[in-house]
Amino acid sequence: MTDVVSTAPRTGETVEVVAPGTTTEEVDRLCAAALAAAPGLDALGRPGRAALLRALADALEGRRDDVVAVADRETALGTTRLNGELTRTCHQLRLFAEVLEEGSYLEATIDHVAQTAMGPRPDLRRVLVPVGPVAVFGASNFPLAFSVPGGDTASALAAACPVVVKAHSSHPATARLCFDVLVRAARQVGAPEGTLGIVYGQQAGADLVAHPAIRAAGFTGSVGGGKALMRIIDQRPDPISFFGELSSLNPVVVTPQAAAERGDGIGRELVGSSTLGAGQFCTKPGLAFVPAGPDGDRLVEAMAGAVGGIGAQVLLNEGIARSYGRISDHLAAASGVEEAARGGEPSGQGFEAVPRLLTTSARDLPQEVTEECFGPIAVVARYDGERELFAALDAMPSSLTATVLRGEGETDLPLAVSQELRTRAGRLVYDAYPTGVAVSRAQHHGGPWPSTNSQHTSVGTTAIRRFLRPVTWQGAPEELLPEELTDGFLGIPRRVNGVLHLPT
Repeated sequence: MTDVVSTAPRTGETVEVVAPGTTTEEVDRLCAAALAAAPGLDALGRPGRAALLRALADALEGRRDDVVAVADRETALGTTRLNGELTRTCHQLRLFAEVLEEGSYLEATIDHVAQTAMGPRPDLRRVLVPVGPVAVFGASNFPLAFSVPGGDTASALAAACPVVVKAHSSHPATARLCFDVLVRAARQVGAPEGTLGIVYGQQAGADLVAHPAIRAAGFTGSVGGGKALMRIIDQRPDPISFFGELSSLNPVVVTPQAAAERGDGIGRELVGSSTLGAGQFCTKPGLAFVPAGPDGDRLVEAMAGAVGGIGAQVLLNEGIARSYGRISDHLAAASGVEEAARGGEPSGQGFEAVPRLLTTSARDLPQEVTEECFGPIAVVARYDGERELFAALDAMPSSLTATVLRGEGETDLPLAVSQELRTRAGRLVYDAYPTGVAVSRAQHHGGPWPSTNSQHTSVGTTAIRRFLRPVTWQGAPEELLPEELTDGFLGIPRRVNGVLHLPT
């Protein structure tokens, strides 16, 4: 097996060997341990798992300085960004603890024996139960929020599903450190051995999703990587649910009124959003529709000035840097595309990228600009009138987000744009930028393809629903029912004979 090494993207140098690639036999052992841990994790009950999640958050907080330092060395994302990401991760863990205690996520439903228009009805009681062990694939761009710790792991553990994480090759030392911190904390609160596992290497990831003990997988990454995992899953005798976030263009529409009222500000803010984290966000606004005419010209000039003032940015790994160079050059060479601005040139060290701003016409929108380019690049498509705008929007691929920047009090055009884009996006953003994804109960992070399941989110409290499945008990004796379905239980919201009953 090939050793997994930690590389510093600022210099391109290998810092340490983190671990050998995990063998097929070791993957099998870890998956078997996860399967054996599932009943014990479920038996902790909602209060026990809430305590587990809070203990994990406290443990990460206690090692904050160490975790952030290693993650910064491996990703070059900066300590400010990484401290915020760790805070977000700990918040997610504690929020899911609250979800467990509140209990409505179980969708507990009881229909008593009754005569109905269809004849006699038996006693039926339904609740959601854990699917079993879950594979979580670390994301290159979120070493703390979508990797060993993070939303997939937090929601799976909350659902009573043990987790086996495939560490990302961009930050294996961060993965190892976080895993050690979490395992130690889990043991201290009595979680069963096998609640958490970790594997390293590409072959180990393939073995993981093929293993019969794994019942679902969460993935944030490239279309190619996601499709490769889907092919493996499709070849299983029992294909499993695969929750992948694979790519996103995230179009932005600037109305003429918005451009007239605050074009300079929008221009600078768009560049700030598209180059945040060196443009390595799945919610990066990759294509902005800006009106033709003087107001739009001023907006684009502001964008060009902002891009020109940004130095070369460090990307996460060599593969991303190579892809950015190739794809951005391909976009710039497309018919009808012009380069409006470039940032600072690379120093020649590490995995650097030149920020770029490209412009084109919405009337003859090149196919190339409707595809994601991961990195600090933005494309502006100028539209002359609503007919051109809506024709171009009709060609948009599906995305995680779609953004409308409006004038003050403007509703007619934003409403029409919203109706056009709602079929293509999971989150509609108004007068803000999509790179912020709040962790909350109302959040949705997903969309039509290239999200692999448009009904579920990977951010927010309903992410737990991915790792649960419904079971109905018919005519069951009271002593065989889950506690939440017994007649005397009043601790969570339940729907009984069609009527919602809240805890007393």
